[in-house]
Amino acid sequence: MSTQPDQTDDETESTPEPDAEPEPESPGERRRAEKAARAEAAEEEAADAEPDLGDDAITLKVFRYDPEVEGKTEPRFDTFRIPFTKGMTVLDALIEARDTYDSSLTFRHSCRQAVCGSDALFINGRQRLGCQTQIADLDGDVVRVEPLPHQDVVKDLVVDMEHFYDQMEAVEPYFQTDETPDGELEEQFQTPENREEIKMSTRCIWCGACMSSCNIAADENEYLGPAAINKAYRFAMDEREGENMKEHRMELIEQENGVWRCQTQFSCTNVCPKDIPLTEHIQELKREAVKSNLKFW
Repeated sequence: MSTQPDQTDDETESTPEPDAEPEPESPGERRRAEKAARAEAAEEEAADAEPDLGDDAITLKVFRYDPEVEGKTEPRFDTFRIPFTKGMTVLDALIEARDTYDSSLTFRHSCRQAVCGSDALFINGRQRLGCQTQIADLDGDVVRVEPLPHQDVVKDLVVDMEHFYDQMEAVEPYFQTDETPDGELEEQFQTPENREEIKMSTRCIWCGACMSSCNIAADENEYLGPAAINKAYRFAMDEREGENMKEHRMELIEQENGVWRCQTQFSCTNVCPKDIPLTEHIQELKREAVKSNLKFW
């Protein structure tokens, strides 16, 4: 016999309590959920607050220009605050600005060892390699980065190098000996003295800094420019160069827009990142041109 009293009609059924939010099934899941919540809160806080970089930061002013995007066709400068670290280069700062603030920031770079020459820029009013220029070596609190002057800008810090390459190609920058009969190729020997004479001219990395600094190249679009003439020097002064080819090469650089357009301002020598004595090489070719044209009757 049941001991429960009979329920009367006026009794109401008790309302069940709402189900509580289920706890994570395991301590591991609970920790992961807490970690995700903290990460989300940290992201929201970081988005609302500008990071305080303190004194260990630099101000990077970068030239911006994009002819293909509406609203960005007018040249301007964007400013970035970059945390400074020991040994930081201008290229490092540009990469930090691109990766942290604006992925559309465009510039060239490759080897990061001052060998490829692709990151030549106009930094604080001077042609330099971005990867070679230490932030700590620059004067002032602001680092101003612009594309190479006297070049057409493609986008931001990228310039059109086609004309520069055309001028280099115009001097036929490759080694050529006099023709030898078929099957009689000979090893071409070079003395240590001759190698020493042309050594510096071989260091050119085709960065275009010298061409950008040259006032003559800026005004005379057809001027071969210091880089191309230096390349001609490298082969014309090589004792292995065939006599016929040397004569032909001298004709290339003696033309109206060749060596005689140089006004010996030394601006190319001053900015060369490989310390090539470009102006001296141009003057040496001038002397060679005079000697080759002297005739005694």
